[in-house]
Amino acid sequence: GGAAFTVCRMDDEANTIVKTDRTTLGRHPERGHWDFDTLAAILDEACICHLGYTLDGQPQVIPTSYGREGQTVYIHGHMHNQMLRLVTAGLPICFTVTILDGLVLAKSAFRHSMNFRSVMAFGVPALVSAEDKRHALEVIVNHITPGRWQGLRPIRQKEIDATLVASLRIDEASAKIRRGPPNDLEEDRDLDLWSGLVPAEMIFAAPVPAPDCGATAPPPVIPTRRGRGG
Repeated sequence: GGAAFTVCRMDDEANTIVKTDRTTLGRHPERGHWDFDTLAAILDEACICHLGYTLDGQPQVIPTSYGREGQTVYIHGHMHNQMLRLVTAGLPICFTVTILDGLVLAKSAFRHSMNFRSVMAFGVPALVSAEDKRHALEVIVNHITPGRWQGLRPIRQKEIDATLVASLRIDEASAKIRRGPPNDLEEDRDLDLWSGLVPAEMIFAAPVPAPDCGATAPPPVIPTRRGRGG
């Protein structure tokens, strides 16, 4: 079935997820996860998030990169980015990431599914202060390419000034995970039809240097794979 999500709230003192009235899963409650370690692992592996919000009655969903540090995720854009200006002015958002781990192919179309790991969070992003923007941008860069920030030409103040950075605290969120084979109906299991899994993962190929790449510059250190299939 499709991915459904619920909400939880982080208990700062216990560093655990406390269920509320909004955490009830309508379907497959066994797929819900409310421990922060599970959420953090998914956030750390994914590359792209989607930010959903409603403006003047029109829903909008924006894909973008992000970085995580502790219970905070950072997103960034140009100083004149309309979406970031709106959400940091008090507009609530829905933040989601999804990792596809495989196609689940059953013996009937109705029983097909996907294996996935996902996080959904709700909140109102805050504007990152001018003095903290440099660090937040470092977190975002190193989320995609670990350690890359330290080997780059130092960022200039005018570049920082031209960038808007927002932070969202992950204290109202949940994870949902599906693993395993298809769940065929009992009367379909003896049918001579193929069923099973098609594992999926994101694979990065070898880096391709730019024409003006430094002659002795080492290539970036990035994970070759994101995702574990199954």
